[in-house]
Amino acid sequence: MQHTMAQLLGSLFLVGILFQATSGIFMEKLSSKKLCADEECAYTISLAQAKEDFTAPDCRFINFKSDQLIYVYAKLLPDEGAGEYWLGSVYSDRLVEQMGVIGFFPSNLVMETNVFKKENVEIPTTDIDFFCD
Repeated sequence: MQHTMAQLLGSLFLVGILFQATSGIFMEKLSSKKLCADEECAYTISLAQAKEDFTAPDCRFINFKSDQLIYVYAKLLPDEGAGEYWLGSVYSDRLVEQMGVIGFFPSNLVMETNVFKKENVEIPTTDIDFFCD
């Protein structure tokens, strides 16, 4: 039986999707809405400085040390009874392996030092916002 190139590529694509689905996990949503500077949450809202160390409880979060700088990309709108979390990326000479990694962190552990663009776009969160590799 002869496979066409399209069938072969389709099969490889399906295997890739299945592999990705089995290598990660969808975690519980921290919020149903977020505030961003733009529709894609691509622009940095602000720069924040950590007031104390934070160790990530799971893969949705980032680690940081006191005084590290964090670029903030989104602010979750807390659901009733939930804490307030922001989405960001660490920038520092310490914890270099964390640089470029985007994750959540409690907003009460940082102080905004520079606001680049006001968050004004409210967007619903999706399951992929809380997906862990």
